[in-house]
Amino acid sequence: MPMNDLRELFVMELKDLYSAEQQILRSLPLLTRAAFDPALKATFEEHIQQTEAHVRRLEQILDDLGEKPIGKFCKGMQGLVEEENEVLNETDATPGVRDAALISAVQRVEHYEIAGYGCARTFAERLGENEAAEMLQQTLNEAGETDKKLTQIAQWPVNESAKTRRI
Repeated sequence: MPMNDLRELFVMELKDLYSAEQQILRSLPLLTRAAFDPALKATFEEHIQQTEAHVRRLEQILDDLGEKPIGKFCKGMQGLVEEENEVLNETDATPGVRDAALISAVQRVEHYEIAGYGCARTFAERLGENEAAEMLQQTLNEAGETDKKLTQIAQWPVNESAKTRRI
């Protein structure tokens, strides 16, 4: 669909984010089960709940705009989820290595979300969609916090555990 103005671009971005969040919701339970570190498991479980809230916010914003949340498939997230699946298939059961690889894969997803939500929030601000901008900023803040938590878990104990090779 050709985009003729910022509103159309905004709606397309929201639908793309909606598709991305749906894909994340399908992948997170698998990652949660695959993680070894209790803090990492807890962070993934919390992220499932946050992602459900992200979906509800996007549905609300699109509804307020008179739009449906369907019609766009996020190919970028598809690629990131495929990489997560590769991590699951290519890492053995060594806890530190598996968890470090999972953190790396999920942080790529978080950074993708941060970029998308940042753009959507800016579009909303420019269009005078203040309530939408606030909701998108809330999601952006949550994605940033998840990224920080993952970094903290990676720094200690996961990466420390991963650097020791077991024979």
